[in-house]
Formats: sequence, C-alpha cells, structure tokens
Amino acid sequence: MITINAHPSIDAFAPIEWNRLFPHEREDHAYLRAIEHAGLAGFRYLYFAVREGKRLLAASPAFITDYRLDTTMQGGVRRTVQALAKVLPRLLRIPMLSLGSPVTERCRIGFAPDSAPEQHVAWLDAILARMEDIAAAERLGMLAVKDAPLAEPAWQQACPRRGLHALPGLQGATLDVRWHDIDGYLDSLGAATRKDLRRKRRAGENLRIEWRTNLDGIVDDVQRLYRETHARAQFSFEELTPAYFINVLREMPGRAYCVTYSEGERLLAFNLVLRDAECLLDKFLGMDHAAMDRYNLYHVSWLENVRYCIDEGIGVYESGQGLHREKARLGSALQPNVLWYRHRNRFVDGVFARFDELARIDRLDRQPATRS
Repeated sequence: MITINAHPSIDAFAPIEWNRLFPHEREDHAYLRAIEHAGLAGFRYLYFAVREGKRLLAASPAFITDYRLDTTMQGGVRRTVQALAKVLPRLLRIPMLSLGSPVTERCRIGFAPDSAPEQHVAWLDAILARMEDIAAAERLGMLAVKDAPLAEPAWQQACPRRGLHALPGLQGATLDVRWHDIDGYLDSLGAATRKDLRRKRRAGENLRIEWRTNLDGIVDDVQRLYRETHARAQFSFEELTPAYFINVLREMPGRAYCVTYSEGERLLAFNLVLRDAECLLDKFLGMDHAAMDRYNLYHVSWLENVRYCIDEGIGVYESGQGLHREKARLGSALQPNVLWYRHRNRFVDGVFARFDELARIDRLDRQPATRS
C-alpha cells in the first residue's frame, strides 16, 4: 500500500534514506537540516514522503510562508502595491505552501533509483494532491513549486494536471571546467572578456584569500557583509541568519567552505560554497560595496572558484541564479527553471493568470548582489 505523508522535520528521514533518492545533490539531508535549524523568520518546513510500506519511493522538501505579491515587482507598480499594503497589509500577503526550499538552487523531487518515468509522474501527482489537502485544512491560499528544472519532464506533466500555471524563473548557470590552469580558462574566452578578467584579476592580487571551515572570529563581519549585500538585492525571498552559515559549515564538514577576501585585517567579502568530487556550488557572496569595484570582488571570487575547481579536479562550477548574461559571458551554460503556482480561489487564480507578467522574476537580472 502506498502512503503519502508530510513530516515537520528532516529528522523523520535517516540521511542515507533521503540521500539515496537524491544522488549527486550537494543540497542534501545535512544541508536541509542546517536550514531547518537556522531560525529563518517566517518559514515553516515540511518534507513529503511517498512510501510503500517502509520503503521510501519519492520525497521532496517544502515550506509554508506568507508570500508578498510585490516580491518580484519593480518600478511604479511595486511602489503602488507597497502603498496599498500599508492600508491593507493582509490583502498582499498570501499564506503559501510551496515545494522546494527558500534556500536551495532548485526544487528536486527525489525518486527511488530503480523507478520508471511514469512512476515519477504518478508519485509527484500524489504529492501535489496531498499539498492541496494540507492547504485546504490550514486555509493556505497559494500552492507553488519554487524553481523546478525545466529539463525534468515530470513537472511538465503533473503540474498542469493540478491546474498550476508556469512562470519563467531565474536561470541557473554551470561552467564545465576542462582546463589545466587559470590561463587556459582565460584563453577560452573572447578577447575582450579575457582582457577584462585579467585586469580585474590584477586588481585583487593584494587581497588575502582563505578557505575556511568555520566562522570563528568573523561571524559578525560575515553577517554585516551579508546584510549589506541583501539590502541591495533586487529580489530577496528570505533573510539569512548567522546560524544558517554556522550550521552549514558544521553539518557539512569537508563539503562546505567559507572563502574570505580580506584587506589586511578587514574582511571585504565572503563566499559560501558547497562541494563534492564532481561540482563546486556557489551559494552566497557577501561584499563590502565600498570596496566592490576597487577590488572587482565579484570577478576575483569567480576566478578563485574556477582556480579551486582546476586544482581539485572538480569538473563543474555551478554559480547559481541571477546575472545570467554576465555568467554566459564568462563561459557558463544556462539552465532554465520554472515557477509553478495556483491560487486555491478560482476567481483570484484567474486574476493572477492574467497579470502574471508583472511577477516574472526572470527580468530581475542586473547588478551583482548575492550569487545564489
């Protein structure tokens, strides 16, 4: 007999049981546990499980939050909506249940390794149906899937069946690292880009770069840089806590690092990254914006990550969402993501479907903020 349950903690799953369904996933059981215990304001977590007896067939993280309708709007529309929110605050905050995580690169459904594509669709459909039951019981207005990979066909079949609408999300970016040294990487780029990066690399030569496994002595500086960068971001869904960075480094020894960039004793930038033998995943970059252009911190950190991949024999550098034009200029391939959503009220859902162009977050891709 197949059952579908929603658990309030990742600890309901043994790490080996969960990770078996998510091979080659950097954001694994340990990472999700670090998020769960980080105290991020405004989020409650669920973990869906499809089982046959005791055997886990499919699983996915999920979260409940109040979604602000102006989160991805810009310009005059955003200002108008924010003014309205001061008068009618609950009108623009919709309780939402979403598959995925507020702090992962994409939403992945894990499936038993020996299962077939048609089973994937059926199990995903069962999870979406269970979501509807929970949303009805808790009077949650919105159902969603945050950052589903366009290349995974189960989403394209199961989500429309449940009446979910698709919006383009921010694209992910990956760089295949196939060079023997950093000069080989630079030589692979166009002449103008190569000249630009070499100039920016020289500007950062006096910085002290460290690959750290903890935040001892720098946790306040890391949070200062994170908040400075977060405040300038065009699109922000969550606000991270010091516990998030501390937890990730503690829960993922040998697989999580904080790369720091200092001028003398002053910390100017940090970069949280995850790794395994195959891929380096760039999670968050926090910068002192007064020094950002002087030291070209974004590009210096990019080159440092490429260098690390080359030296460690890591074949893929995944730099996350946002800034897709710049990442393509730097040699990356882009992977589209999709945001699926449906309001449970048919009238409101119809209104959203007519105006969903206002909420397209793939338009928000300009200045460097966080690489995530």
